[in-house]
Parts: sequence; C-alpha cells; structure tokens
Amino acid sequence: MNNQKTIALMIFLFVCIFSYGQENENNDDDYVEFNDRNNVVHGVYLGLNMRLGEIMNKDAYMAGLKIAYVANQQFEVGFEANFLYSEQDIYNTTLARHEDLIGAYGGLHLEPILFSKSRVNLSFPLLIGAGGVGYIDNDYNDNDFNEELDEDDFDGFVVAEPGVNVLFNVSRYLQLEAGIKYRFTSKIDLVPNSVNRLNGFSAGIGIKVGVFNMGRNRYKKKI
Repeated sequence: MNNQKTIALMIFLFVCIFSYGQENENNDDDYVEFNDRNNVVHGVYLGLNMRLGEIMNKDAYMAGLKIAYVANQQFEVGFEANFLYSEQDIYNTTLARHEDLIGAYGGLHLEPILFSKSRVNLSFPLLIGAGGVGYIDNDYNDNDFNEELDEDDFDGFVVAEPGVNVLFNVSRYLQLEAGIKYRFTSKIDLVPNSVNRLNGFSAGIGIKVGVFNMGRNRYKKKI
C-alpha cells in the first residue's frame, strides 16, 4: 500500500513538472530563429537515480548509475548499473534467521526521446542486461554474523526493464527525470525458494549532469 501511494505521488510530480515545462516553453515565443540549419547535436552525461517498487508484494529499493551518449537530443545509448534491496523477511529454517534480498544488475541502456526540442520531453528507456541476487540476514545488529558466501548463496539472472520517463531540461548541462519502469527477469534458484523472479514495477526520480547540446544554436536571437 505504501508503494502504491509513492507511485501515485510520482505520477502527480510528473504532471507538475510537465505543466511547469509547458509554461516555460511559451517563453520561447520571445525568440526568432533566422537560420534553419539542421545540425547534428551531440551530448554525454552521467546520471543518478533512486526508485521505489515491489518484488513479490514486498517493498524494494533501487539506486542506479548510468553513463550515456545522446545523439541529436533524440536518442540515448550507454551503460546502466543498478543496486537492488528488497525487504522479503523470509525465514531460513536451516540458518534460523530472517532474510532479505540484495543484488545488482546492469547492461545496455537505450532511450528514444520525443519532443526533444521542448523544455519537457517524453522518453522510453530500456535496459537489457544481467545481474546477480542473494539473501542477506536482515538483523543488522547481529555483529556475530560473518559468514563467507559461496556460489550457492547467490544466483544470476538476465533482465529487461522498459519504462517511460518525463525529462525536464533545466539547462544544457542539467536534466531532471521522473518515471515508471517494469522489470522482467529470468528465474532465480535460491534457498529458500520463496522468490523465483524479480519482476515488478518501480517509480523514481533522477538527475543527469553533462553536456546535452555540444552544438549550441548561435542562430537564435532575442526579439
């Protein structure tokens, strides 16, 4: 229920950002372009994001890092890595403890962008890659837990994570994003086997820092 409220809040933020961007976009009426040259614009950026979601109806938290090249403000290609933690609270009878999920995944990041010349853009990110996940004791106060991990304590998976983002261009060096994604994964085999896939929705916000327009339009004059 808490995640449903969080996702609803994220959607409300999308609407607010989009509305604000449309108002600022109207300021472009004060400018006139007297050269219609179509230049290819290049860009690069480093992005950070945080998301909330669910795995098997339990809370999940994700943090991500990505680096990408932006072609003509219309398409991104790069690499993305994500850290994942989920409060599963699964009781392991063998070890007599409650456990949560922890893992990481990453891969190729692709993102076509619509309305790229506007202050507010709409994009459709896609992550295709792989990762690993395992259980961790959720009793963080147990200082005696110092068990060495082996290959049976974690498992690998492949992942595809499509989504939809609203992008707000603060400047040619800074961009904010907010969006919703759905994660599809292959089966995992862990003991206990309460979780066999990491599928689920997530919603979050992020920031991108870089140079999104290396070919600044010098042919745009203020009226």
